[in-house]
Amino acid sequence: MKTERLTTAQALITFLKNQHVERDEKQFPFFAGVWGIFGHGNVAGVGQALQQTPDFRYYLARNEQAMVHSATAYAKMSNRLRAFACTSSIGPGATNMITGAATATINRLPVLLLPGDIFARRNVAPVLQQLESGSTQDISVNDAFKPVSRYWDRINRADQLPFALMQAMRVLTSPADTGAVTLALPQDVQAEAWDYPAELFELRVWHIPRPLADRTLLARAVEWIRAAQKPFIIAGGGVIYSEAGEALARLVEQSGIPVGETMAGKGTLRWNHPQNLEAVGVTGTSGSNVLAREADLVIAVGTRLSDFTTASKTAFQHPGVRFININVAELDAHKHGALPLVADARVTLDELREALEGYAVGGEYAARISSFKEQWKAEVERLFNRRQGPPISQSEVIGIVNSFSQPEDVVVCAAGSLPGDLHKLWRTHDPKGYHLEYGNSCMGYEIAGGLGVKMADPAREVYVMVGDGSYLMMSSEIVTSIQEGYKLTIVLLNNYGFSSIGGLSQALGSGGFGTDYRTRRAESGQLDGARLEVDFAANAASLGTHVIRATTRDDLQGALKEAHQQERTTVIVIEVDKEVRVPGYESWWDVPVAELSELESVKRAREAYDEAVKRERNFL
Repeated sequence: MKTERLTTAQALITFLKNQHVERDEKQFPFFAGVWGIFGHGNVAGVGQALQQTPDFRYYLARNEQAMVHSATAYAKMSNRLRAFACTSSIGPGATNMITGAATATINRLPVLLLPGDIFARRNVAPVLQQLESGSTQDISVNDAFKPVSRYWDRINRADQLPFALMQAMRVLTSPADTGAVTLALPQDVQAEAWDYPAELFELRVWHIPRPLADRTLLARAVEWIRAAQKPFIIAGGGVIYSEAGEALARLVEQSGIPVGETMAGKGTLRWNHPQNLEAVGVTGTSGSNVLAREADLVIAVGTRLSDFTTASKTAFQHPGVRFININVAELDAHKHGALPLVADARVTLDELREALEGYAVGGEYAARISSFKEQWKAEVERLFNRRQGPPISQSEVIGIVNSFSQPEDVVVCAAGSLPGDLHKLWRTHDPKGYHLEYGNSCMGYEIAGGLGVKMADPAREVYVMVGDGSYLMMSSEIVTSIQEGYKLTIVLLNNYGFSSIGGLSQALGSGGFGTDYRTRRAESGQLDGARLEVDFAANAASLGTHVIRATTRDDLQGALKEAHQQERTTVIVIEVDKEVRVPGYESWWDVPVAELSELESVKRAREAYDEAVKRERNFL
């Protein structure tokens, strides 16, 4: 057997650069390179291997969590057909990646994590940054990756690597099981050499299948749809990953069935498609939520049916409602006691369309769909044109950016009040035009995620919309965007605090406690003093960006034009009115209120909660 003598790290990098995937007879290199920050746990292992492999690019990040976010965004933008690896040193470098790992796994997006680890031979322990345990020597901080990884392994010997790599690739390329994969790499093992079989480094192609639904269950699904009076489709992120948008459009144009889009599924249909009632759930539109509530059949496609989508199990109130779930993941296909079609979204939607030839919803139902569509169009125009302030409203900012952007441009966001407003208001034209990380709703994802989006498709303009809270948590990858020459337009909305949780706190009777950026006042002992004034423009300029300050609607429109002409990352800073909010529509979210409190506002909120929670249903 032919072998190649390489270090463990050299073998790892050589293997990664030769992995490809194929779907629909199209082939792609799977890994675009490695993000990393070097320390004593990986600099002489993975670092040296990357140094001698210039055709497999290394990207220097500023924060380990951020580099995982960039990798996750890249995979999302690439429909999970391309990915990055991320390497860190041991200790805090590794644990910084855990939040990123959770974000990738929750969103079912592939990323390979390569944290350095403690010495396998143990004789020099405890090494710098080592977590010691009195009950075992076979533990490190990297064990904390286990619950947030879809696959986890520790490479304690050089000859273990090939078998771990096969399992890692199996998971990373699985439409059903993908997420973060962690291979913990003891720093001594990284540098050890072994005679690896040469076939390990040959070009290997991993096929991404499009599995078909069970024939009996598919036929039953057709029967259920034909019998339904008020069917309703929920389109999730799986529709986009499967590239099933056109198949969905063909089905609903033939049948007239309305569609509500989840946060991950927004963009499956263009915003003005007649059957698209746009957002559904807690952050949904009025029409979408009313028809979901009345539906006698819910067809969920590529969604995990989270509490935001189901309005905490209150969204579906028809006494005889039934569910059909189309999903490659068996876990999701069986939710809500559904008829499970464990299958690829695109092929299943096309099969349903062919089997449903001649079926269409009734005229009265079709008229209601059209009416709700027109009502929502008018409501969005009202919110876009409030003419508030200054400071202007957040909905006005969204409207101005949306109107200025082109159909192929991408908006990126993740946390705060912006995602809910964007879900309701942003008008999508392209399946990749709306990039929201809302599975983990991770503050700090926005700028790093925007960089990953831009790297996946440099031809698109990327608009990162971020609140002051998320910006303060993680703006470091602005420097990386400039380093690598990837231009972002960052619209930084300053509302002096946490608007989303502030509003939620008020709704729960707590008055927004702890959600404003204010100094501590000696008289009260609370954070209710003077407002904190942070010069975000000066901060962004110090990182190398082009900066524009805006106050009015006209300022913002001019700023977007100026930013468009720039060749480097630009930050537009604008203050918005925290208290002028976009309302909710026909929906509710279960956030328990204190059962006992001295505050009358909390007591009233609890009474309302006790009534609302009665609408929750158990679908078994």
